[in-house]
Formats: sequence, C-alpha cells, structure tokens
Amino acid sequence: MAGPEPLNRMPLNRRAMLGGLAATSLAGRAFADVPAPPLFLAGRYRQGGDAIGLTSPRARVFVDDEPVGTASLNGFFFVGFDRDAKPETTITVETELGVASRTLAIAGGDFDIQRIGGLPPNLVTPTDPALLERIKAEAALKAAGYASRIDGDYFRGGFAMPLKTWRLSARFGGQRILNGLPQTPHFGSDLAAPAGSPILAPAGGVVSLSNPAMHYEGGLTMIDHGQGLITLYLHQSRVDVRAGDTVAQGQVIGAVGMTGRATGPHLCWRMRWRGRNLDPMLLVGLQPPTGR
Repeated sequence: MAGPEPLNRMPLNRRAMLGGLAATSLAGRAFADVPAPPLFLAGRYRQGGDAIGLTSPRARVFVDDEPVGTASLNGFFFVGFDRDAKPETTITVETELGVASRTLAIAGGDFDIQRIGGLPPNLVTPTDPALLERIKAEAALKAAGYASRIDGDYFRGGFAMPLKTWRLSARFGGQRILNGLPQTPHFGSDLAAPAGSPILAPAGGVVSLSNPAMHYEGGLTMIDHGQGLITLYLHQSRVDVRAGDTVAQGQVIGAVGMTGRATGPHLCWRMRWRGRNLDPMLLVGLQPPTGR
C-alpha cells in the first residue's frame, strides 16, 4: 500500500487549456508560473485496487484524460483500477488556477480459476422466455443502481468488513467455470458465514437498490458511497434497507443467506466504480490522505 504522497506542480497542459483555462496569463503571471492545485494520494495500486485523493474542493478529476467528476466539498475524490486495468494510469486534477498530474504503475492481479458444478441449469444457461424477460428487467434495475451519483464522499472515512466473522471462500477476479462452462470473471469476494449473520454497512452511503428476490443475486442491496463508488451485497436471506435510505458505517443492512445462485450461505461482496470492477477487500483499512 502506498501512503499519502504530494505531487509535483506542473504547467497547464493542452487539454486543460481546451477546458477553458486562460491561454496566456492569469493576474499578470505567465502560465508556467501559476501554482498547481495540491494533490495527495493514498491507495493500493494494483488491478482491482483503488486510490483516495485529496485536492482543492470541487477540482475537476480526470483518469487517463477521461473526466470522472469533481472532488467533494472537502476536496476528496475516489479512483478505482479495473480488474483488467492497464499497467499505467494517469490521474489529473484541474482548477481554474492550474493542474497537477501523476502516472501510477498498476501491478497485475493474482486471479485464480473457480470451478462450481451442480447448479440448476436455469442459473447458468436459462432458456425459458419468461425467465429471460425477468433477467432483462433485473439487469435494468441494476444498471439504474450503478448509475447513482450522490454528491458525497462517505468513502473518506475508510471501509470496514461487512461481517464480524467470515471465511474467504472465493477471491475477487477468478475465472468462473459453472457446470463446466466458462463464464465472466467473478467480480466479488465471497465471505462464507452462518446463515442469518448480520451484514454491516462497511461505510456510510445511500442505498441505490434494494430487492429481496433477484434471480441470480437473490436478496440484493446496492449502496452509493459517493462519486460513483457502489458496493453490492448478494444472496441475502433478509434485506433491511430500502432504496433512498441513508446508512451509517456499522449499520445492519441485512442478513447472510444462500438465495439466488449460491451453493451455501455466504455474502458475495462486490464493488464497482464507474464501470470498473474492484476488489472490495483492498479498500478495507485504507487510510485516506491527510494533506500533510
């Protein structure tokens, strides 16, 4: 894990100028003399990992030149590195006064192969037209949950584990082979625990989806922690919150079960940031930068 690290100041680049910044001078000073905004990062720079940044309030944030929103009123922002992230990622912040940027080396992930057999065919290769329509409708519900963008930075308080007692039964990112058929990678961390174990919100946020009976996910809750950082809690036997609820870290949001596509009681804990699939375990215990 890399600790908080200040970034060097640099002159404005071409993209920043195209974004509407002054092209020649500001307050009588040449472009290169304008101070860049502060930029501190703390994170786990690997595939499936993440970074929490601290900069000027409402600074614009870019990842590999793609705009990904603005820093919070407190100056915090979040960046996630997809399971298949490239070896390098450039994070840039802009204000009306300047720009700061840094390219990070992203380590490769360690992903295994997970073989699961004996699943009912309708949970692997469904063919019933009515079920396919249901799956399509549920995909739209999840897409809406992922699209939530609350104006907050609940992630800056750090993340805790969602279960008090658990055993890691399947790691994030493994290639799934279900009933002998290769599937997409497993984008969650499976935490085996007794049925009925309380599930705790690992950080504060706003519930963006709550459904007790999804076909694949079973009891499902999605929480928006701010800036597009969404966590998911699958296979619940009981869902205790509703869409729109604000939850606090440590609050009970449901109970462990084996609903949906599950072979035993466990919590499948997932995390996504703006279409990028992340390992939620890598955010646990990460301390945000302090600016010092």
